Amino acid sequence: MTPDEFRKHAHSLVEWMAMYLENVENYPVKSGVKPGEIFNKIPSSPPEEPEPFENFMRDLDEIIMPGITHWQSPDFFAYFPANSSPPSVLAEMITATLGSQCMNWETSPAATELEEKMIIWLREMTGLPSTFEGVIQDSASSATLAAIITAREKVTSFAVNDEGSGSAGRLRVYCSGQAHSSVDKAVKICGIGIKNLVKIDVRDDFSMDPALLQKAIEEDREKGFIPCCVVATIGTTGTTAVDPLRAIGEICSKNDIWLHVDAAMAGTALILPEFRWMIDGKEYVDSLLFNPHKWMFTNFDCTAFFIKDADALIKTFEILPEYLKTRTRGTVNDYRDWGIPLGRRFRALKLWSVIRSYGTEGLQKKIREHIGFAARLKEMILKEPDFEILAPVVINVVCFRYCPEGRDEKELNSLNEKINHQINDSGRIYLSHTMVNGKYTLRMVTGQTNVTFGHVEKAWEIIKENARRLG
Repeated sequence: MTPDEFRKHAHSLVEWMAMYLENVENYPVKSGVKPGEIFNKIPSSPPEEPEPFENFMRDLDEIIMPGITHWQSPDFFAYFPANSSPPSVLAEMITATLGSQCMNWETSPAATELEEKMIIWLREMTGLPSTFEGVIQDSASSATLAAIITAREKVTSFAVNDEGSGSAGRLRVYCSGQAHSSVDKAVKICGIGIKNLVKIDVRDDFSMDPALLQKAIEEDREKGFIPCCVVATIGTTGTTAVDPLRAIGEICSKNDIWLHVDAAMAGTALILPEFRWMIDGKEYVDSLLFNPHKWMFTNFDCTAFFIKDADALIKTFEILPEYLKTRTRGTVNDYRDWGIPLGRRFRALKLWSVIRSYGTEGLQKKIREHIGFAARLKEMILKEPDFEILAPVVINVVCFRYCPEGRDEKELNSLNEKINHQINDSGRIYLSHTMVNGKYTLRMVTGQTNVTFGHVEKAWEIIKENARRLG
């Protein structure tokens, strides 16, 4: 492709992108294709001769787009936000054009120093301690894994990296039964073992019970286990429950246990001063993550990972083959030593673009709106005698179900599952579900970039209509 051809197609593609963003609400939110349908439309062998870019764009529209679930639709209320925004998209275009490999300071000095500054900006915006340093990881799963591995090395005096897991002793990790599955995956990957992940029961509001955590730690020490790490959650995936950070932190401090905090989605709410109660006890935290790529209008992937003892993180992950030695080592941040992968994208650029385009006040305004939408949705649900709220509404997630009289729990679970599938298959809106105390629960997230209360009202009417027709 020549520069002139690139320019021509780039202009056409930007028009396609703008049209998509303008019209995303008109697409069925959830793709209706069947398994294998897209696969079978793609030729079984690559082309022998070059093809014009127009052919690619034609197949994008005809083959790919029917198989896309539209996460950027304001009618998307499932799972969690995976927000994008025009400033983020434009910055991603620049990142792709530059094609920078940002593993060391020397391989892209601007990328390293902008990343360092963006971590400082986020730390200030969210009220986190000034003692935290940080790095941008690809995902919360990677950041949690990095935290647990670092905790493993610190509690074993960095013996596992040198001698293998056999030198570690019987390590234990603790989290609530509501914690994200990335914790389970991390303890498997890092060699601690899934049988050494202790799930602590939760209180009525689905937050970790500190008394039971203390009891579990004491019992494990008596049995010869070595408590290694506690993972507290601010905004659990199912219900957005908030673990009591101060009480947990005091236990960790007293027992010399690493405290990691997963605030993947809810962490964005910390830009609102009225929600900083969620990090009361922040002085006890050793590491914390949240995802601007969820609720801060920044394209995936972009996880902010904060850590109190950056030296321990670096000591855990650094490795220095000859080809990576530089004259600047030790005087700058080489972020390849701050996590698992060597290769790193220029993620800070899109975050810079988003924060500057919205400003702190603009970001706060949108987050407050989303939280307000959830609160108003909760009130609408409470007015209907045949619906019930199943979990506290903390930020932007509402957990509820349809519960007409005369049905037992098994029937209600089956009915709500049918409601969920029927609504999603219609393509009009998209919900996801969770299980709350054994009850099949409809789960609605009001956090999409361009969602309005009108979209929430429309969704609620669709839910009521489908539920009562099936019920």
